[in-house]
Amino acid sequence: MNKENRENSYLCLSPTNNCNRFSGVFAVYLCLFFIFFTACTKNTTPKPYGYYRITPPDTAYIPFDNYQSPITNYPYSFALSTNAVVQPRTDEPYWINLYYPALNATIHCSYKPVQNNLRELTNDALEFVYRNASFASAIPESEYSHPEAHVYGVLFDLEGNTASSCQFFVTDSTRHFFRASVYCNCPPNADSLAPVYNYLRTDIIRMVESFEWK
Repeated sequence: MNKENRENSYLCLSPTNNCNRFSGVFAVYLCLFFIFFTACTKNTTPKPYGYYRITPPDTAYIPFDNYQSPITNYPYSFALSTNAVVQPRTDEPYWINLYYPALNATIHCSYKPVQNNLRELTNDALEFVYRNASFASAIPESEYSHPEAHVYGVLFDLEGNTASSCQFFVTDSTRHFFRASVYCNCPPNADSLAPVYNYLRTDIIRMVESFEWK
């Protein structure tokens, strides 16, 4: 081996040169490591929360008196949805529930004779409505008057995540007082239950407009 080759050989085996080679290899691996993990990282956007689609059934109406059940001598009548099941209650005379199996919802209906206590009955009805005030974003009211049938009342829409979405009461101011409230048998969520609320509100309005005393 000549002198020049021998010097080159010593140069390759020198500690300084080995360190430089190691540093170069380490830098290459570090770059590959960085590229690999950078390529695997993605900026993901969470999907919006979805709700089950609710399709309310078609509606037809029959007189409350024509419902096939042992309902007789009730002091009131109204247009009843054929999708509702009348459930007489035993806690008070003439109290009923209108249960909607397809929607898992109920309209609770109560009746009281007026015996010089119209103000008390009205205040009780208002208390039931505004019991949900802390959860409602708004409670608009709609007055109703049908002098020919002696039916006067108020409809309340409880907007927001309230237990009851709609309530009303009607009276002839001398003998009869009737109150109804809508409840879904599930946790209240105004967004997911909007189709149900809208459907039942339509039935409620039909009840009020067709209401009559007997």
